[in-house]
Amino acid sequence: MSLLVVGLSHRSAPVSVLERASLSADAKVKLLHDTLAAEPATEAAVLATCNRIELYADVDKFHAGVAELSTLLAQHSGVALEELTPYLYVHYEDRAVHHLFSVACGLDSMVVGEGQILGQIKDTLALGQELHTAGRLINDLFQQALRVGKRAHSETGIDRAGQSLVTFGLEQLAVHLSVDVWAKGKRALVIGAGSMSSLAAATLARVGVAEVVVANRTAERAERLVEILVASGTGVVARAVPMASVVDELTRVDVVVSCTGATGLVLTGEDVAAAVAVGPAGLVPSPALPGSRGSAPDSAPQTPAGLDADVVARLAAAAAAGVRLADGGVARTIVPGAGERDGCPVEVLAGDGRAALTGVDANSLELHGTWADQGEAAAQRQPRRGARSQVDVAPVRLALLDLAMPRDIDAAVHRIPGVRLVDIESLAEASADAPMAADVDAVRGIVAEEVAAFGAAQRAAHITPTVVALRAMAAEVVAMEVARLDGRLPDLDERQRAEVTQTVRRVVDKLLHAPTVRVKQLASEPGGAGYAEALRELFDLDPQTVASVSRADAADKNDDSGRAS
Repeated sequence: MSLLVVGLSHRSAPVSVLERASLSADAKVKLLHDTLAAEPATEAAVLATCNRIELYADVDKFHAGVAELSTLLAQHSGVALEELTPYLYVHYEDRAVHHLFSVACGLDSMVVGEGQILGQIKDTLALGQELHTAGRLINDLFQQALRVGKRAHSETGIDRAGQSLVTFGLEQLAVHLSVDVWAKGKRALVIGAGSMSSLAAATLARVGVAEVVVANRTAERAERLVEILVASGTGVVARAVPMASVVDELTRVDVVVSCTGATGLVLTGEDVAAAVAVGPAGLVPSPALPGSRGSAPDSAPQTPAGLDADVVARLAAAAAAGVRLADGGVARTIVPGAGERDGCPVEVLAGDGRAALTGVDANSLELHGTWADQGEAAAQRQPRRGARSQVDVAPVRLALLDLAMPRDIDAAVHRIPGVRLVDIESLAEASADAPMAADVDAVRGIVAEEVAAFGAAQRAAHITPTVVALRAMAAEVVAMEVARLDGRLPDLDERQRAEVTQTVRRVVDKLLHAPTVRVKQLASEPGGAGYAEALRELFDLDPQTVASVSRADAADKNDDSGRAS
């Protein structure tokens, strides 16, 4: 086994790089074909998800394989090799097996313990089988990875350590509420009808949204997903719409989940801003005006030096009314008391160090530069705390969850008043604070056990063709000697000839039994690959015979394993 994996993930590269390096369906197919055309690789598979791109190959030369696979990843991802190289990781042989098994168990996922990766591994294997780029090693490896992942989820509580990206993303949108409470009665738009979008639609129906609208470029897939939702027994109302209707639907829904394979933006900032502007009234409290809720019309608030009087008036009125100006961005961590310390009459938010003055024009916002800078410095002095307990909970008109890579929704929409955006980048930041379950250690133990077993099986399988060829040679020698005996003793009857033949065969079998059993045991241990070569040399076995046994064995194994399961 000379398994090599070269890749990058959310652990090794920033989301901006992962987004640019993402592979389309056509790019994956071409990458697989080009990998097999490269000299060092004999079989290959590509695992490409929203937070990882990995190329697996069986190579005959390590250094040449690393160079070739890295170059191919750069060529097909469109990111220059010199830019991509610092973010690449390389695993070889047992370490490569350990990596894939860890990935299959959800240990390497953005949300530890999530089970969606198993479906993505299954799809990876299916594509390799369809394109005939998955040979014996890749088939064995990915089939076993699926079994290991299922074992981890069935034998441990790894599911308690995390959840799907969909559920985790909805939790980030719900902020301080449970997802069920937050979602109840809402109307949702799901863009896309692939595996992730289908999971999102099913999850939204399960947690209690009133309506799910599905938009997809292929109308049949959207209609099929709607049928499944209606038949799910959740009571959700579901309907399909063409992609051309997405912008119109934005004005009617409260939640959007998008995960398509588009290479460009599906929703622009202009689309979202226009939808929020004409959307259902009353979902976002309008900023109170001076004089409302008991404020005397003639009692103007005190204006700190250098601050726009109208801005202060609006803030004071909002405070008197007991409401907040709508948050214009994704969840930000509030620095408690920063405004009071610095004399700024608004809250200073950590993260980007700007004041969230939704509804205030850009010129007025610029007046707060000094306070914003001071707030940023204060934020950096604060200890990091869990995002969910510290996020701004201002009223939200439209909640957006972007699970696509590259992104479907313009990142700039978080500046629009009344919009909350959660995307892969913000999920990565939030997951860094997520607690690790105790069951993770148990899963790591399973992975280590399975890696050892897989390595032993592969090494044993490597020597099997040589052992088969040795026994075939012995059987041929027996047949030749029996024929020679027939020529010398033509008077032997059938019973005598059969007894002599059986005796010779038993002698040969007994002589070969102990050595062949022992050599399989030795070959299964680390460093045991040389035993096959030793057998070939000692018994002068024809390499072509051994190779033909290997090919026949691989063909039988592929027939037995069938498609990815």
